[in-house]
Amino acid sequence: MTIRRWVLHVDLDQFIAAVEVLRRPELTGRPVVVGGSGDPTQRGVVATASYEAREFGVRSGMPLRTAAKRCPDAVFLAADHPAYEEASARVMDTLREFPAVVEVMGWDEAFLEVHTEDPESVAREIQQAVRERTRLNCSVGVGDNKLRAKLATGFGKPAGVFRLTEDNWWPVMGDLPTEALWGIGTKTARKLADLGIGSVRGLAAADPHLLADRLGPTMGPWYRRLARGADTSPVVGTPYVPRSRSRETTFQENLTDWAAVHAQVVLLAARVSEDVRAEGRPAARVGIKVRFAPFVTLTRSVRLPAPTSDPAAIEAGALAALDRFSVEERTNRHGGDRAVRLLGVRAEFAEQAES
Repeated sequence: MTIRRWVLHVDLDQFIAAVEVLRRPELTGRPVVVGGSGDPTQRGVVATASYEAREFGVRSGMPLRTAAKRCPDAVFLAADHPAYEEASARVMDTLREFPAVVEVMGWDEAFLEVHTEDPESVAREIQQAVRERTRLNCSVGVGDNKLRAKLATGFGKPAGVFRLTEDNWWPVMGDLPTEALWGIGTKTARKLADLGIGSVRGLAAADPHLLADRLGPTMGPWYRRLARGADTSPVVGTPYVPRSRSRETTFQENLTDWAAVHAQVVLLAARVSEDVRAEGRPAARVGIKVRFAPFVTLTRSVRLPAPTSDPAAIEAGALAALDRFSVEERTNRHGGDRAVRLLGVRAEFAEQAES
């Protein structure tokens, strides 16, 4: 065996639910759902669900009421962001003790670049260290690049280690649907299916000119490279910084007047402005999320004239994004305003918006 470069993807298993179970050991082995106010009779969505709850079909992003119907015996808890941030910080500090470049991707995942002859041994050392320091379990994907390491983690869950490289890419990934690839969602998979492309192998063999024509000159060929497991992006050890700040509100009673929607966007924009100023980085783009009843979500965004932390400019951007919803989109079949159950405002920071 020779020493070579490997990428490890560390992903904490059911992170938020696991943190809650550590705080409440009596919940061990029970289905736990975290999200909203923790009251499934009120509106809100699932932030995460324990593996026991997932067995009943409970998934992140699902309405809490739906989760309660699927798993009526689940324990519902409100999200506690400071607790998760503190637990995540302890995990990432543990990872930084290893001789590796560590790129933090969020609360519950990070890439590590290591040089070793036995990456699985390093992965198991990481799992043991994280477990001893935090009592949390993690899965580790081993790859020859970031894409393959990220995908490998899914095969290792829970609390396992899996290697995915050029050597076993086709046996593992070839016959899987295109949605199995990191970066391809449901909408893109449907577009590929319309072209007769349903598998990773099929996408890898697709005509790049056809993909460029149907999916765009940049994205089309990029999807084909994904299907081949190609990725040259480096593991970057610079400190993790959020790409945006956002605030959203789920209304217990629908807003049925667009003027009320306008007023709530102003309030949310003010809260986001406070977050932007606290971050000390100007915003370059502002986005709006509107969830119409019963559960249709649409988004719009605008680029600001110049990066800014000015509350008035952020509010103006939010309202300009709101104005991008057409009359048809916000009007019901009776000619009145469509009912709105959730609103969100997001400010994207200049560094990411300009990159």
